[in-house]
Amino acid sequence: MRFFGSYRLLAATPAMLAMFLGFSPSAHAVPSYARQTGLACAVCHTTYPELTQFGRLFKLNGYVTTGLKQIQSQAGGGLKINEIPPLSAMFVTSATNVSKPLVDPVNGDNTQNSSWAFPQQLSFFFAGELSDHMGTFSQITYTHADDHFSIDNVDFRYANQGSFGGSNAIYGVTLNNSPTVEDPYQGTAAWGFPFIGSETAPGSIAAPLLDGELGQEVVGIGGYTMLNNHWYANLSAYRSEHTGVDQPYGSSSGAPTIKGLAPYFRLAYQTIFGDNFLEVGAYGLRANISPTTVGTADEYSDNAVDAQYERNLASGDSIVVRGTYIKEKITLKASQPLGAAANSSDDLKTFKMNGEYHFGASGALALGVFRTKGTTDAMLYPASPDPLTDPGCGVATGDACDPAPGFGSANGSPDTAGWIAQATYLPWQNIQLGVQYTGYSKFNGASNNYDGLGRNASDNNTLYVYGWFMW
Repeated sequence: MRFFGSYRLLAATPAMLAMFLGFSPSAHAVPSYARQTGLACAVCHTTYPELTQFGRLFKLNGYVTTGLKQIQSQAGGGLKINEIPPLSAMFVTSATNVSKPLVDPVNGDNTQNSSWAFPQQLSFFFAGELSDHMGTFSQITYTHADDHFSIDNVDFRYANQGSFGGSNAIYGVTLNNSPTVEDPYQGTAAWGFPFIGSETAPGSIAAPLLDGELGQEVVGIGGYTMLNNHWYANLSAYRSEHTGVDQPYGSSSGAPTIKGLAPYFRLAYQTIFGDNFLEVGAYGLRANISPTTVGTADEYSDNAVDAQYERNLASGDSIVVRGTYIKEKITLKASQPLGAAANSSDDLKTFKMNGEYHFGASGALALGVFRTKGTTDAMLYPASPDPLTDPGCGVATGDACDPAPGFGSANGSPDTAGWIAQATYLPWQNIQLGVQYTGYSKFNGASNNYDGLGRNASDNNTLYVYGWFMW
């Protein structure tokens, strides 16, 4: 789970700590689906959680395909449930090594540049058919960084089939807790590359809302359709639903809140020709967000495009290339008067692209590049605030923060760029072992001395080794 980049400076200490939380694994490949369908994991996935075309159709049809013995009755409203509960579990353990040690914010001494997590993440899933035409993917997760369980990705959906304008149609309704979590493709944030990553490595100061910033902070409902196995469309509306915050939210909650409804749209075209699959699409979000949960709101407008190409080779191997570009426009009607932003409006742009070579279902090699670029704003992206040693600091209180190496941007820029290389091996279809390396050419606005206290972008280069076990 990640926080709103634009409000890390207004919110409480946990929001500042979020800048140093990287990617956490999102699971979409769960053995309860294999138990339900009687099919091996490799039918729906290449290297999990990446979906094959069969896996995409399984999701669009509501997770209801089954080969299990069922309890059925026509009495009353009817009953059809699997005899075996659709339960499964996930365990991730990992080691992280950052190129240069961070500085302990409490006593100033260098911390270890390597860290271990056992587990990094432990998840339990209720995922599968609920009744005729209705199924779910729901996840509850313990994370090492938070040291507690919380709700993770959730998607309940109803699906059916029919015809529209002479074309075959899959249509349905989805109830979920993150824009893009319902998407059948791997280019958007919820299921995008990298599919797993360190929770302790440094993370950049900013990201667009559509790049996962609303995950587990909202609840949304929407309708979707796939026409003639080519055109996919989805329209949803979201409201804030802050886990762990009493409702209704008061101005003291420190949690940025959507005013009214935030509409989300998705349109994609897919085609299969020979051994090739191609998807091109667009998606977007509009949201009015109040940093104090009352009064004037900042206006967010996110627009994005994405593409995904797959080719199956005669050897049984496959090649996948994906990319996405998000442009966010923020009109800071609330934050500027509060002193949380210097400008009346800012832009933020994110580009990601990655390619993979899959060795059947036994492993993969992947390489990705990423770049975030935005308007310089010294108030929105300040230099080195340290809420751990000075918890009352920040623009909201008017108290200047003590500096701490590693945090913030010395020039007020969110610009971050780099690359990710990853090797994955699956000795069995439900066990994944991997090595990942992230290199930065720019971090929070600069290649050298980005925090104003001597830390370079390459100091955050990260080696990450993990074991990902599904049962």
